[in-house]
Amino acid sequence: MSRIVVLVGSVRKGGNTELLAKAFADGAGKDHEVELVSMADYDIHPCRGCNYCYSSEGHKCVQQDDMGKIYAMLKRADVVIVASPVYFYGISAQLKALIDRLHTPMRNEFTIKSLGLLLVGAAALPDLFDSILTQYHMILRFFGLKDVGTVLVRGAREKGDVLSGDGLKSAYELGRNLPPSSL
Repeated sequence: MSRIVVLVGSVRKGGNTELLAKAFADGAGKDHEVELVSMADYDIHPCRGCNYCYSSEGHKCVQQDDMGKIYAMLKRADVVIVASPVYFYGISAQLKALIDRLHTPMRNEFTIKSLGLLLVGAAALPDLFDSILTQYHMILRFFGLKDVGTVLVRGAREKGDVLSGDGLKSAYELGRNLPPSSL
């Protein structure tokens, strides 16, 4: 059984990204411990680039926000799933702030072995996700992480649009088909 943290980058409660993340969690929850982490529930400030974390005891950040809670979750995770709406061909600002805050030596304490990606975009353009996928593959290579898969949903603008089509089924199947303990 793996410990999976799903980082939900949308602040819209009950929106398409959250529905996709919950479908994944429902599938993965059969064989794994899954924790959904909604950015709507946390106050995370952008990285200041001050490098205080490189010299502080325990690599603590100078900022006093909710990122300490996220670090604690990531220290226990075997798998991280990033779920985000797509705004102007990138992930949400809230999720980007979290990712930038991983610029810390504390990440060397993480036991994360695998990464997955769930994206929801309003447009139907064929290259809608290309810039995010490029960054995703670079992160996989840099950290030597296993790619557990992606689910990419186009044309989901209004709340609930993801209910039509096969996005929820694909997210559920991605979660359900994760190997029980070989991640």
